[in-house]
Amino acid sequence: MAREKNFRFKQFSIKNEKSAMKVGTDGVLLGAWCDVEDVKTVLDIGTGTGLLALMVAQRCNAEIIAVEIDVDAVEEAKLNFELSPWEERLRVVHSDFVDFSKNCELKFDVIVSNPPYFIDSLVCPDEKRLKARHTESLSYENLIEGAVKLLNDDGYMCIITPSDVEGYLDNVIKNNGCFVEKKLYVHPIVGGEIKRILWKLGKKSVGCVVGHIEIEKARHEYTDEYIALTCEYYIKM
Repeated sequence: MAREKNFRFKQFSIKNEKSAMKVGTDGVLLGAWCDVEDVKTVLDIGTGTGLLALMVAQRCNAEIIAVEIDVDAVEEAKLNFELSPWEERLRVVHSDFVDFSKNCELKFDVIVSNPPYFIDSLVCPDEKRLKARHTESLSYENLIEGAVKLLNDDGYMCIITPSDVEGYLDNVIKNNGCFVEKKLYVHPIVGGEIKRILWKLGKKSVGCVVGHIEIEKARHEYTDEYIALTCEYYIKM
């Protein structure tokens, strides 16, 4: 997906300049995949441009809080919210998620996050990008622990991660008394390796439903399943 300064979807647009994390396939996949039917409260952790919050707002009537640590991203998300049809239901909070989770007294039906994930990689030289993408600023342990605290008993969390953290994250989830309800393995190319995993986590053990999705048949030639998942958002789908 091109890193455009302004990205237009069917029902909203994203200004894509200040946030370290730009609009990308990971965020679109998660926003389209997460189930938000009949939910009343949603939390978006590390909102960046506000993409996930806006995608969720399009498909439900929930009140949505978006937490973001970077001040420039906060300003950009706030502007994107103000320019959307759902401004009155969207609020961005400038905060570190660990502090937010300790002090927030609200409970949420759904939590979504496209979290930082470079656990063992070289530290990114750009400080903003490091905060947005590296677990030095938000570990999986802190993310899951805080989410469990903030979820309603029947609530759930949806996240996307690289495939190579699967075993590690399975242990983190188990250690926090949480359960995997769904896993969707993402293949960027038909017949290619799994590169990402979409997770749905809950507080109750209901069994895990496993699936696979392939994104492209060739460069910019998308599979029917990916088109079906994202067609509510992409203008050209």
